[in-house]
Amino acid sequence: MNRRKLLKSTGVALALPLLEIHRTAHATAFTPRMVNICNTLGLYADSWTPATAGRDYAAGEYLSITDRHRAKYTIISGLSHREQTGRQAHNSEITWLTSAKHPGMDGFQNTVSIDQIVANQLGYTTRFPSITLGTTSAQSQSYTTNGVMLPASTSPARLFEDMFLSGDPRAVAQERRRIQAGGSILDELKAQTRSLAKEASAADQQSLEAYFDAVRIAERDLTEVAAWMDRPKPQVTAPQPQDVSDNADLIGRIRLWFDLIPLALVTDSTRVASLMIQDHGVVPKVDGVLADQHSLSHHGQDESKIVQLRKIEREVMVEFDKLLTRLGEQSDAGGSILDQTAVLFGSNLGNANSHEARNLPIMIAGGSFDHGGHVAFDGKDNAPLSNLFVTLLRYMGVDTGQFGQSTEALRWA
Repeated sequence: MNRRKLLKSTGVALALPLLEIHRTAHATAFTPRMVNICNTLGLYADSWTPATAGRDYAAGEYLSITDRHRAKYTIISGLSHREQTGRQAHNSEITWLTSAKHPGMDGFQNTVSIDQIVANQLGYTTRFPSITLGTTSAQSQSYTTNGVMLPASTSPARLFEDMFLSGDPRAVAQERRRIQAGGSILDELKAQTRSLAKEASAADQQSLEAYFDAVRIAERDLTEVAAWMDRPKPQVTAPQPQDVSDNADLIGRIRLWFDLIPLALVTDSTRVASLMIQDHGVVPKVDGVLADQHSLSHHGQDESKIVQLRKIEREVMVEFDKLLTRLGEQSDAGGSILDQTAVLFGSNLGNANSHEARNLPIMIAGGSFDHGGHVAFDGKDNAPLSNLFVTLLRYMGVDTGQFGQSTEALRWA
């Protein structure tokens, strides 16, 4: 019996804890998960990219911080999305998970991100099909099938509350009535639009059908959300985090999310998480740093700026190393959470100094991949990052041979 199975009898449900008998019976159980983390202001290439390919690469300044986990990740260089020049210099950050071309230009419409493809397939298998996170603003890299951005959560305290804290019965009842009201409104809207279909043109018929599809999806989601309201939230011993109010404490905000993500995965509250480490626009609280990160990323080869930039990015890597440790320490019936989670870490910029969205810094950690090396593709004629995305989608159970700009699934051994 899977530990998430319910004992059902005449309307009574009892959730079972993880017992030793469950571990024995399901030693091979495997629950794939996905985490996507983007440091939007890049990672200084000289401190990131190994000089040689293969398993015997020498870990440089940044990778030496995570090198104890080397057997659990792969460094991939020479990847990018093509045609990422946008209206603004940093527009490539909105297409990191989609690969849509010419972001921000006239007529641009973003496409679905890989995390939302997975979330759509999983549905409400978990309380949250996906979680979208940001360190300072609601901007995210998660986009729906219609190319609409999903706003990022910026409050670890609020998300912790939504995942693990149960409201009082009156609040729960009020929320249930709100959902039920939404359902009845959708039913009414559907009835009204059907009456219009009788007189609609062929083009309008297509528009109405698309609308009906959206209504059906909304109805399904409302039903699923209502069902989760009747299920107990997982109990955790971790205290509720306190949000970092100081926007200059970039590292503190990253740390809170890196604390919460393993908790969300191990309790099966979600299986898909995406975090955007954003430009905070202020001088970060890092010893020896005197300018904001964005200005430092445009260092113009000024050594004093590069030194400060590396200080910030080293601190990001220290927190990422801790995340890998936490994921490795948490376990489920199929093994450690890290062994079941494909962690994509990197940036939409290969050279932030010139806003170049080529030769992106990319790491894949965890999951059931053959790790331990540096895979180097052509630095002048990059391979599509979308090829890697196809591999990640397949890992998550999405039966696909194509995504965005892909030409094939990326394989390495």
